[in-house]
Amino acid sequence: MEARRPEGIDLAARSRARRRALQALYAWQIGGNTMTAIIDEFRHEQDMEIADLEYFEDLLRGVERHCAELDEGLRPFLDRDMPQVDPIERAVLRLAAYELKHRLDVPYRVVLNEAIETTKRFGSEHGHTYVNGVLDKLAAQWREVEYRGGGR
Repeated sequence: MEARRPEGIDLAARSRARRRALQALYAWQIGGNTMTAIIDEFRHEQDMEIADLEYFEDLLRGVERHCAELDEGLRPFLDRDMPQVDPIERAVLRLAAYELKHRLDVPYRVVLNEAIETTKRFGSEHGHTYVNGVLDKLAAQWREVEYRGGGR
């Protein structure tokens, strides 16, 4: 079965937006700058021209706005407190949790796959395994009907 591309959505640009959002969220978590300052800084970088800027901003503003809710949803599936989670893995988990909860237009399998791939690229050696385990349990809870149906 061939994956369907939603009308008018550049999936590669969305993927790039997620990768850049991960880097921006990492900077926000570590540096303490405002999200607005982080977004402005990243918006002016050369490779942002080929990313989905609207999606990039939605991810970052969404994580900022719903951070406590996302962390609370993730908490039962973590083996440590959120501040003890590796900063890259923490950023990936928050981004993916935001998409699972607030971007129902994105299939949960896409959310998980993108999270795993970005963790493989930027995270620790086995970080993607941890992220996969946590997000699989979260998807089963937050996207129960889609999860049971096998996703699309």
